[in-house]
Amino acid sequence: MKTEPTTLIQAIKHFADPAVTHETIVGLRWPNGVHCPTCGRTDVRFISTRRMWECKEKHPKKQFSSKIGTIFEDSPLGLDKWFSAIWMIANCKNGISSYEMHRALGVTQKSAWFMLHRIRLAMQAGSILKMDTEVEADESFLGGLSKNMHKAKRKTAIKGTGGTNKTAVMGILQRKTSKKASRVRAVVIPNVKAATLQPEIHATVEPGTIVHTDAWVGYRGLSHDFQHEVIDHAIEYVNGTVHTNGIENFWSLLKRTIKGTYVSVEPFHLGRYLDEQSFRFNERKDNDAGRFKTVLSSVFDKRLTYKELIGNAAEAKPH
Repeated sequence: MKTEPTTLIQAIKHFADPAVTHETIVGLRWPNGVHCPTCGRTDVRFISTRRMWECKEKHPKKQFSSKIGTIFEDSPLGLDKWFSAIWMIANCKNGISSYEMHRALGVTQKSAWFMLHRIRLAMQAGSILKMDTEVEADESFLGGLSKNMHKAKRKTAIKGTGGTNKTAVMGILQRKTSKKASRVRAVVIPNVKAATLQPEIHATVEPGTIVHTDAWVGYRGLSHDFQHEVIDHAIEYVNGTVHTNGIENFWSLLKRTIKGTYVSVEPFHLGRYLDEQSFRFNERKDNDAGRFKTVLSSVFDKRLTYKELIGNAAEAKPH
């Protein structure tokens, strides 16, 4: 049996063998034996020349591969390229652009962009346990800096101050304990009003938890269900254990990734970049191989077509 890879170069060599990638994905998807994804029948026939199965039941799509119902479905690219792409985005601290991936994997830049968004979907956290003990909540705004815009564009794009013409995001971070590291959940929100911020906190945090926020009016009233601690940034940034430095550190990492690697992100794609950064933050204590396995174990029942990706909006400039 081949030794499992621990570095990118080892992973590229290891997964260059189609038989290895096939066995890996089959073992993760069907640990108790292959069954038809349409009807569930287990006595399926394996077609070795095509690495596919055929169900004995008569129904549409009776032939199926290990890619069906995954982020790999309908992709003409081999799993060796997909596995390398997953390894890179899961472990590159500041992300990886589609241009860099296109050069590294020998695929078109458009294909690399599509691959990265599919992998970000696999990085998306599913249902998670509610946060407790102590948490920090904060909102931020993401968008281009006016000083970096051409004078003509700045006049049309910037029509106010602060978060005007930027996308609002909210993050909730559970502080580290003696047993586990801190973890974060970040989402795109329509605005920073109390009617938006507080339901997010109630949906993510257990009642009675200590919640640290800044003095923004949108957090007023949280003391009814939580132990609400407020730090007024007009006066101070830390008062004993009362601060929001943890979630602000996450915003710093996110903005560094976007500005340094992706340059700019269209608002209708921003949620997937939040998923990517949140994944790497939450899995930072694991090693490269562990993060790769975590993403690979989450590719099932998550399909994203190109039409769904670009939606009704104009196609964004890939990064």
